[in-house]
Amino acid sequence: MSRYHLQKYAGISSRHTCPACERPRCFTLYIDDNGNALHPTVGRCDHESSCAYHYTPRQYFHDHPEHRLDRSHYHHDRHHCHPERPSVIPSERSESRNLHHDRHARPDRASPGIIPQNLIPPPSATNHLITFLKTMIPSSAIDRIIADYRLASTPDQAIIFLQIDQDNQCRTGKIMQYNPATGHRIKDPDKPGRINWLHSILKRRKQLPSDWQLTQCLFGEHLLPQHPNKTVALVESEKTAIICAALMPQYLWLATGGKSGLTAERLASLKGRKIIVFPDIDAFKDWQQKIFTFPHLDIRISRLLEDNATPADRAAHIDLADWIIQFLTNNK
Repeated sequence: MSRYHLQKYAGISSRHTCPACERPRCFTLYIDDNGNALHPTVGRCDHESSCAYHYTPRQYFHDHPEHRLDRSHYHHDRHHCHPERPSVIPSERSESRNLHHDRHARPDRASPGIIPQNLIPPPSATNHLITFLKTMIPSSAIDRIIADYRLASTPDQAIIFLQIDQDNQCRTGKIMQYNPATGHRIKDPDKPGRINWLHSILKRRKQLPSDWQLTQCLFGEHLLPQHPNKTVALVESEKTAIICAALMPQYLWLATGGKSGLTAERLASLKGRKIIVFPDIDAFKDWQQKIFTFPHLDIRISRLLEDNATPADRAAHIDLADWIIQFLTNNK
């Protein structure tokens, strides 16, 4: 079996989009001596504090022992990894902030990290995203989604999207800052408000043990036992999930946390459920192909955006929430 090491920096082409935080040019792949990547999810994010994603070759082969000896069914290069037949999508998991070589990685998969109840912030409406949503969504629906999804806030009015699994255990919380006037996420790296994580803050404060490891789940997963008969509507962003939940409660709206979050591991909790996926406009083809790798799931894809988006919508890379907000704004 080939030895793998983190790819040395050779310009921006050697840094990729992180599969966890989705920031561009910050993800270093593990490559072999010939420069071939093992898999596009196997690597380390440069953002050690705010993301801490680090999926090693050892963990990958532990999760996928069938690939230890025979990887001929994969084509690897530094930018692509295409299976010639459907296979299990690798688990998305970050290690503790350990930057040692793979030989120091833990040989066994850790149990999901759980945040103790006393460290979980309570539901709160005092954040900029809720301020924006109150301008177009009835207050009763706002109150419902805050309670259902346990939406929390930071002192500077960022929203905290808690990831709570179907066993009612909190895995982490994604902390995001929004513009209260437009509802758009603040992405300027020179301003506060980039994505942060509850578990990262707690680890820096020494309120979680140093070997605590993140294993993410679907946003809203804790609602599955409460609504056993509802069709699950799966979107990319947490913001989209709560907006759709407020306006279309006939479905149970969950979020993957990003395009790369449509994985076998995260969707394991949806076995036996009817599922409709609503990808962002620029992810339709990717998700359309990916759902065929989940033959054990009753899953189909919505063409709502694909069939109705304008060229301007496509240029703006809209998602379902953008489309709904645009409609509500134009029909005030």
